Amino acid sequence: MKTVETLNEGLKREYSLTITAAEIEARVDDEVKAVAPQVRMPGFRPGKVPANLIRKMHGEAMSADALNKAIDQGVRDVVAEYKLRPAVQPGVTLADGYERGKDAVITVALEVLPQIETPSIEGLKLERLTIATDDAAVMAKIEEFASQMKRFEDAPKTKKAAAGDQVIIDFAGSVGGVAFDGGTGEDMAVEIGSGQLIPGFEDQLVGVKLGDEKVLNVTFPDDYPVEDLKGQAAEFAITVKAIKVAAETVIDDEFAKSLGLDSLDKLKEIMKDQIEQEHNGLTRTFMKRKLLDQLADAHDFDVPPSMVEAEFNQIWAQLQQEAAREADVEAAQADLEKDREEYRSIAVRRVRLGLLLSEIGQANDVQVNQQEMQRLVMQAAQQYRPEDRQRFVEYIQQDALAAAQLRAPLYEDKVVDFLFEKADITDREVTRDVLEAAIEDEDGHVHGPGCGHDHSHDEKPAKKAAAKKPAAKKEAKADDAAEEAPAKKPAAKKAAAKKDEAEGDVAEKKPAKKSAAKKAAPKE
Repeated sequence: MKTVETLNEGLKREYSLTITAAEIEARVDDEVKAVAPQVRMPGFRPGKVPANLIRKMHGEAMSADALNKAIDQGVRDVVAEYKLRPAVQPGVTLADGYERGKDAVITVALEVLPQIETPSIEGLKLERLTIATDDAAVMAKIEEFASQMKRFEDAPKTKKAAAGDQVIIDFAGSVGGVAFDGGTGEDMAVEIGSGQLIPGFEDQLVGVKLGDEKVLNVTFPDDYPVEDLKGQAAEFAITVKAIKVAAETVIDDEFAKSLGLDSLDKLKEIMKDQIEQEHNGLTRTFMKRKLLDQLADAHDFDVPPSMVEAEFNQIWAQLQQEAAREADVEAAQADLEKDREEYRSIAVRRVRLGLLLSEIGQANDVQVNQQEMQRLVMQAAQQYRPEDRQRFVEYIQQDALAAAQLRAPLYEDKVVDFLFEKADITDREVTRDVLEAAIEDEDGHVHGPGCGHDHSHDEKPAKKAAAKKPAAKKEAKADDAAEEAPAKKPAAKKAAAKKDEAEGDVAEKKPAKKSAAKKAAPKE
């Protein structure tokens, strides 16, 4: 096999491989010898079929298989000979005009990982912002939880419904006098003022009494999820079955026992642990962002365009899904298009930081052990139906790229933790509001009382920029807040607003080590 390097430009490489007809035929001969003992043909004893007949029957398939195996071996040889580190799986092209029995000319094109100088991890300085968890915060959390478990009890029969009350109704909806699917239901509980139903529905229940019959006139929103009902005027004939008022919730030992706990103190202990976990997560998010900012500022190197393109496509697809859920899809997509290059810059940053963290991890022997990997696989498998979980496990075991992608987030976290241990860290206590504001701040500054900054010269912006700085924020993630629809009464529900969040910073990307070429079957 003859190999010639035809392109060496930046991170791009191309090679021309010539696989001689003799090499291919030699592989076919080896295959014929290997399968001959198992070939069965009328008129011949088992294992005694002549080689020329085997070639006549299976020659085309054997030649194609031999060529593909030669290509695979050729790619591996190129990677080894030139000491390449492929960023993605090499592309393989068989020259036009190839015919069986002739030499095959193959072009192997790939991008390689950049040579990164061993990153220095000395001199990292980080501030750890912590939040004290006091009794007031714990009680506030318990009160919030209790409000979500609101109980209602029957009101006096003469009670007129008011905001905060619960009204139990039967209803029948119609548009233009014609009933529509999902517009009829019984015993629906409506909390007045909750905002769960379409605009105007709950307001018209104020003042109703037990046994009242009433017609409510409403208009479905323009962004209502049912196409035929968008913007339509509708009537709902209702019958009031019951009026209920919110029961007072006393936060005491009995309340805790209603939750299956021994006492209020036990509930406080659980809530305190939960709050501290939330605070620790915020602290880590801020520290990780500042760490990655330092690494990004200190390292600048070319990254493989194919990895950037894959990262960008992932970001862009996610953002387009978000835009498609907006009321004005065209406007949302137009706004998104304005920021295309900024999101491409985010993709470049994410790929660069992913490679950098991988390099730091390898240089310092950071590893994901087998037990941790098994736990990751089993956790991921739970997302599938029981009958499909074993197939998923086998897929991860057989596909190195899929396994690397599954392992990557944990690997990054372990590298980040390693860097935290090496960094010079100072602690400062702040409020939760200050820490959350620091995480959201475009420049990463810690603002607020006790933040240590002089704000006398700060200009207050008229409006916070919508775009995310490539060096400061990860791409916006879709929250996948599905539009709510009740199980029995979809027609009366309003479309839930989509919630957007910006969080994190760098994608956990690790280059695939798999370098096998795509099969290039010869033309017949």
